[in-house]
Order: sequence, then C-alpha cells, then structure tokens
Amino acid sequence: MTNIQLEQELENLLTSSIVKTDEPLYKYTYTETGGPADIYVEAGTIEDTAEVIRFGKTHNISVTYLGNGSNIIIRDGGIRGIVVSLLNLNNISVNGNTLVAESGAAIIDASQTALKHHLSGLEFACGIPGSVGGAVYMNAGAYGGEVKDCLKHVTAINEYGDFVNLTLEELELGYRTSRVQTEHLVVVSAEFELSADKNHEDIKAVMDDLTEKRESKQPLEYPSCGSVFQRPPGNFAGKLIQDAGLQGHRIGGVEVSKKHAGFMVNVDGGTAGDYEALIHFVQDTVQEKYGVVLHREVRIIGDHLEG
Repeated sequence: MTNIQLEQELENLLTSSIVKTDEPLYKYTYTETGGPADIYVEAGTIEDTAEVIRFGKTHNISVTYLGNGSNIIIRDGGIRGIVVSLLNLNNISVNGNTLVAESGAAIIDASQTALKHHLSGLEFACGIPGSVGGAVYMNAGAYGGEVKDCLKHVTAINEYGDFVNLTLEELELGYRTSRVQTEHLVVVSAEFELSADKNHEDIKAVMDDLTEKRESKQPLEYPSCGSVFQRPPGNFAGKLIQDAGLQGHRIGGVEVSKKHAGFMVNVDGGTAGDYEALIHFVQDTVQEKYGVVLHREVRIIGDHLEG
C-alpha cells in the first residue's frame, strides 16, 4: 500500500483527525530537527487514536506517538509508518480535588489549572515543557517532585487498540521509567489527586519561585531537547560534564550549553545527527575521565539519513 493509499484509507476510517503524507517532523520537536513521517495523523479524539492503532496492527504498520516533542530527538531520516500526534487531546477538568487531563495537554497547563482551583501537588510541573502523556511515560519530575507523587489513575490504549485502566501501583513508576514504556502503551488521560490545604497565594509563590529558578539556570533561549542525561547515582550529569571541560563543545550546529552543562542546544541549524554525535562524545569523555556511564534521558527515535 502506498503512502497516498494509506492516507486515503485513514481519512475514510477516522471521524475527526487530520492525515498528511511525508510531513516534516522538525516542526513538532523542541530541537527543531527531524525528517519526515510517512503518514502523520493529528488525532482529534481518543477513539480515533485507538482506531489508528488497530489499523496499524491489522496492516502490520508501525505506529509512533508524539506529544509536544520536548524530550525527544527524531533522526534526520524521519519515521516510517504512521506517526500520531496527541496534542489535540488536551482537555483538562477539575472535580473537587481531582484533576483529569488528556494526554496532549501540557503538564504546565495542568499545573496552572490546579493553581486556578487552589489545588496543590502539581507545583513541581510548572516549568516542565512536556505533555501529560509524556510526563506519565517517563515519570517526569523537577525540584523534588515527580508525577508519581500525585498521579492516581491512567487510561491508556494497548498495542491491540484496547483501552486499559491502570492505578498508580499498576503503572510501576520509577526514576524516568514506567510500565507505559515497557509495554508500549499510549496514555490518553491521567487523573491526579491533589490537595486543597493551601491557599492560592501560597501555591503561586512556590510556582513563581520554581519558574525563576528554571529561567535563571536553563538555556531556554535556544531550541533543545531538555535534560539530556539521567542523574547518575551519587552525582549530577551536568556537574560531571562541566568538570570535564565540555561546556561550549560543539558538533555541527549543536553545543553543550554554556549556561547549564546538562543541556544541549541547537545554536546554528543543527541536525539530529549533530545531537546524537555530541551525546556519544560527552558519554565517552565522561566515562573516560571519571568512570561514570551517563544514560540518556532523552529519547532518540527514527531512521538515520541515508547517504
């Protein structure tokens, strides 16, 4: 089946989604890199998302999911098969102390909605540039808080297109890992149990402080993939990279941030290949100097550019 035929089949199948062929993915990532998707679907509903998964399973076509592309590098050759964007699944609602957010909603927006309703527990997420689905996928955290601290329940879709409901315990959330990753599930909504024991100004003061810390320490002025490496036991990736003298080291258009060594920024038309080469160089250098293996936090997916 050609890409045009796939596009037509999906357009006939889906009720409220947009389907495109050979769509450049650099437009959808924080690094501003990435080759084309064979088929790109902007899912309009949760049910359409499940239909795409079932379609892929039936026709033996791989299906890849994207949130807002903040902690991911898509290789320059792009992604074969179907890429589904979940960003239009962005509803957020509050009922008492419970906040329910669809997977494409920004975790920052969820944090702001909690603030609006005088609910505490999501303050740590006020500066995390990711979607709710991505935050659950990797148990995102910052400044001492993690998703698992306030998550109660998740609705997801498995590889067969069936809906599954998982409690916090069943999600098996750990440091930047979850059952969502290991079983290739697609989160479509998450339920957070928050607290109403603080007033609006106290919650806002915490969020303002965390925002100031983030803006003063992180290189937000450049495209980047966020924090590149996981925290090694008993140490900090950024400190090891800085001590190794790698701040400002550049490959192609990508360099280790001079503001925060834990970040790599696209300063001059860098490619995904530049990012990947710089990541390997930093890993090799830190291991050689300090005997510490840096494991990636950022995901790298897709095909290398041929030739």
